[in-house]
Amino acid sequence: MTNVAVLEHRDTSRRTGLLAPLAAGWLGLWGLLALVAASTGTGYPFGADDPHRNSTLLRLLPTEAGPQFFAGMLLSAAALALVSRTTAPTGPLRVLLLGYGWAVAVVLAMVVPGMQVLALLGYAPMLLLGAPFGWPPVDYADVFTWALAARVAAMAGGVLLSGALLGWQRRTAGSCAGCGRNGAGRGWTTPAAAARWGRWAVWVAAVIPFGYALTRFAWLAGIPLGISRDDLAELWENGAVWAGAGLGAFATVGSVLTLGLVQRWGERFPRWMVGLAGRRVPVRLAVVPATVVAVLATAAGLSAVSVPAFWEPDRGLSAAGAPLMFFPLWGLALGAATYAYHLRRRGGCGRCGQG
Repeated sequence: MTNVAVLEHRDTSRRTGLLAPLAAGWLGLWGLLALVAASTGTGYPFGADDPHRNSTLLRLLPTEAGPQFFAGMLLSAAALALVSRTTAPTGPLRVLLLGYGWAVAVVLAMVVPGMQVLALLGYAPMLLLGAPFGWPPVDYADVFTWALAARVAAMAGGVLLSGALLGWQRRTAGSCAGCGRNGAGRGWTTPAAAARWGRWAVWVAAVIPFGYALTRFAWLAGIPLGISRDDLAELWENGAVWAGAGLGAFATVGSVLTLGLVQRWGERFPRWMVGLAGRRVPVRLAVVPATVVAVLATAAGLSAVSVPAFWEPDRGLSAAGAPLMFFPLWGLALGAATYAYHLRRRGGCGRCGQG
């Protein structure tokens, strides 16, 4: 091995090896907090005091059983993450453990966050830039709540657990834990194949958020698209139309950046970026934020369509709410597009030497 290859091998091995203990520690910490809430009857973030409880699937979980449910789920997932470092199960036991682990990861990353984390990400530029000027006129204590912190922590735990499980799944299947290659050279994962199906995924992932943005820009232009004129007048009166326009701008920027996953400027910085022009775009610079948005978009979409009121003609089944119906597809398409980008640019693996 060359010195560069040795360094890459060490870096990959270190990252892969840290995922399981990090996931176990994070999940274990929050599991203990849930256990304290179950013992004391206080501190459960998704109880009656959570204003967004009814907009997520957590509304199906009785409040009194919530702390016990999360304590059991988080602590068992932490134990599973630790076991994944040393155990190599086979047969039905492997399927059972991986199935349980992935189910927990999905609940933490895509059910618990709901729509609130994605909304905060969209409002973040306005909140940061407007805070010194007292705009928007919101009480930040009502925005940054204990429930929001718990939702972000759940998403982080789900992502960490997914990383640990993925390495474990690959290793127990005889593949490289770092890159997933097994020497078979599967056709759909080759750079050429990923470029083909990835392009379709990119266009789907770019169109959906732009459709959402169009409705918000229409309100800014005075067009009551999907809402009544009285509702539009109220949005102008309380200034909420500008918040909607901000979310629309955020979605539009996201659409444009998504196109970068199949464009040259997504691999090399364009000429107008002084100091970076012509340099290779680090793969993680595109993959990490795109993955986060893919998870949050899926979570937001599942949260929206799970509420019965969403399917009423004047709510979700309108020009204003209909784009939310496609958010799960947006998340899946963006995840696929991001994975295709990773497959095209990952190069050789410093761990196993394949590629």
